[in-house]
Amino acid sequence: MVGPTRPQFVLFGSSIVQMSFSHGGWGSILSDIYARKADILLRGYYGWNTRRALQILNEVFPKDSSVQPSLVIVYFGGNDSMGSHSSGLGPHVPLPEYIENMQKILVHLKNLSERTRVIALTCPPVNEEKVRRNTSSTIFSELVRTNELCQSYSEACINLCKELDVKVVDLFNAIQKRDGWMEACFTDGVHLAAEGSKIVVKEILKILKEAEWEPCLHWKSMATEYAEDSPYDLVAADGKTTLNPSDWTFHREVQWD
Repeated sequence: MVGPTRPQFVLFGSSIVQMSFSHGGWGSILSDIYARKADILLRGYYGWNTRRALQILNEVFPKDSSVQPSLVIVYFGGNDSMGSHSSGLGPHVPLPEYIENMQKILVHLKNLSERTRVIALTCPPVNEEKVRRNTSSTIFSELVRTNELCQSYSEACINLCKELDVKVVDLFNAIQKRDGWMEACFTDGVHLAAEGSKIVVKEILKILKEAEWEPCLHWKSMATEYAEDSPYDLVAADGKTTLNPSDWTFHREVQWD
């Protein structure tokens, strides 16, 4: 561990989480936004469903840890919602079991500490045509991924979050509001491209800004580490004062609210 201690934001989920630092991903964007404010920790597992998540939940989030995350952003459902395979193998989890598994995951995360906050992400839509093109090979067998299935699991996640008083991002509908979303938002029809990740970040920041949480976890409300003025800062044009760059954001492609 290195100091000083910062709030921890944990990203927990399947491939959309594991790959969130690739292709201008939403994890990397959050790391930039929260630089010197919070540590973004990645716990993403490509191809996993809620069954596998439950198997390691206590290891990733031990209740007896002396340090608990300030925020957990959790995403499972894309693999659960895939069509079942005739062999019984594969990531598919029936919808009733998915709901039960997600309930166990969310309750566990909420109970980590009084100050641990949770945001769930629902299944995003998919580009069905691109998925079919990418999976029509000798590599995969009976790979079924449809927006009808994604929507049913997304709606189930939203309803569960309402019951548990957990904040939720409706990615299924948020992504479809973007013009040309099927081509712009995905790298392969399933995983997020930079444009898709920007939507994820926008929706997460909206929740963090509007949530009545104490302390507030929106980036503009959090202290910047070592932000005091210094004579070692860059010298201003007047040649007499210095410019503190601690909270400069001009380098960002998007000026996030």
